[in-house]
Amino acid sequence: MGRSKETFGKKEVRKKQAKKRKEKEAKRLARKDSDTNSNLDDMIAYVDEFGNITDTPPDETQKEKVKAEDIDVSVPKGGYGEDEPREKQGVVTFFNDQKGYGFIRNLSNNQNIFVHINEVDGEIKEGNRVTYEEGQGPKGPAAMNVKQSK
Repeated sequence: MGRSKETFGKKEVRKKQAKKRKEKEAKRLARKDSDTNSNLDDMIAYVDEFGNITDTPPDETQKEKVKAEDIDVSVPKGGYGEDEPREKQGVVTFFNDQKGYGFIRNLSNNQNIFVHINEVDGEIKEGNRVTYEEGQGPKGPAAMNVKQSK
């Protein structure tokens, strides 16, 4: 019966694999030993009155007592902040009559908004000042009820 031939390269590969296995086992044991030394107190973090994360507990004398009934969770009836005017002013930066769409640049915040020819009352061209309402189109915000302003 013939003897199997184990080449030098095969021996080296086997040695490397055995060495890797031993290193991996040593790392696993080291992790296991170090985990027993840590406890939950090392992992606790606190938030101070300014929202910063600290490792020291808050001062008990600085705590305020808050009643649960005093916390308002609902949306205010008036909404948030000032209401924007429904009708906005803009300038037509691009409009293609053949394809039926274009863009309007808002004069207050210089953002472009899409406009489709179905939402235009009358005719508009590039450079015209227009008034419009902002609404939701199929792919995002779009201008609605676009009229040329005088």
